[in-house]
Amino acid sequence: MATKRDYYEVLDVAKTASGEEIKKAYRKVAIKFHPDKNPDDPTAEDKFKEAAEAYEVLSNADKRARYDRFGHQGMGGGGGAQNMEDIFSQFGDIFGGGGGFEGFFGGQGRGGRRVKKGSNLRIKLKLELEEVANGVEKKIKVKRYVACTTCTGTGAKNGTDLKDCGTCHGQGQVKRVVNTMLGQMVSASTCPTCNGEGKIVSSKCDVCHGEGRQLHEEVIPINIPAGVAEGMQLSMNGKGNYPERGGVPGDLLIQIEEEPHEMLKRDGNNIMFEQYISFVDAALGASIEVPTIEGKVKIKVDPGTQPGKILRLRGKGIKDLNGYGRGDQLIHLSVWTPKNVTGEERELLEKLRNAQNFTPNPGKNEKGFFEKVKEYFQ
Repeated sequence: MATKRDYYEVLDVAKTASGEEIKKAYRKVAIKFHPDKNPDDPTAEDKFKEAAEAYEVLSNADKRARYDRFGHQGMGGGGGAQNMEDIFSQFGDIFGGGGGFEGFFGGQGRGGRRVKKGSNLRIKLKLELEEVANGVEKKIKVKRYVACTTCTGTGAKNGTDLKDCGTCHGQGQVKRVVNTMLGQMVSASTCPTCNGEGKIVSSKCDVCHGEGRQLHEEVIPINIPAGVAEGMQLSMNGKGNYPERGGVPGDLLIQIEEEPHEMLKRDGNNIMFEQYISFVDAALGASIEVPTIEGKVKIKVDPGTQPGKILRLRGKGIKDLNGYGRGDQLIHLSVWTPKNVTGEERELLEKLRNAQNFTPNPGKNEKGFFEKVKEYFQ
């Protein structure tokens, strides 16, 4: 799979560019690589689509913020309108005039019919910490509108009982010539008779009753990249609802929710864990097991460890969303003090305290303390 270029590079704008600057830059690139203007250049259409994808993301404040933070991975593997008619429908208006690209390049171009886009579907997807850390493929069941298989999405009986609209003659638009002091100006608007479809249904499909779509339950696999975060929204192009009587389907928007882990806590790409040890283990040292997202591992507690010490397990954290390595697991050591002690335990602790003549000064009387502890157990 080819690596996607940076969206700011595609439109040749700075990351601080305003919305108006981005719009002007897209207009410039779209004009340069429009397929109708470059019939002999096989790469023009791809570059035209690339520019449309970049503009779709950078012209939307939420998508742009997500892209700035997470890059292409944050867009769920894509964010652009890949269908040419979809591009004309969504972005043609930035060229001014109701005719969009048509008026700019002359003639009918790719047709005056309005291309409809179906509504988006939104779902919430809960992920466990292990799935967030390493990425995962999920299969989800959704109900969405798809094109009617009987009429192929036209809404007409047998898919052929259609005729051109008598008002716009199949163009989907009506034009009006207005005389001004600067000469004649041509404006175009959506045909009110066919609502921009260009066609009229003579007899409705018996299955979808003229809607051109049916409700369908579908299992969709979703590849979740490692490093996604709570609240992030991924998108799958074309997996939303199919519009009535033809067009392009909307998108499936997936909002990420992180399930809290029983013992581990996420901090960016790092994993945090609090480990309690006894004051005996803190004084004498110990080898203990701690949980990680990949299973339990053993760590060494050095003799004389003080409360609050942090141990680091490198590479045991979460993979970076943009592929920049992996975080660590940080283990915070806390000394556990028993709340309830037996009479025998209390006697032992009293002797230990008297043996050292307890003082908060580190290192003071340590030799005498351990000598008397040794004598106690002899």
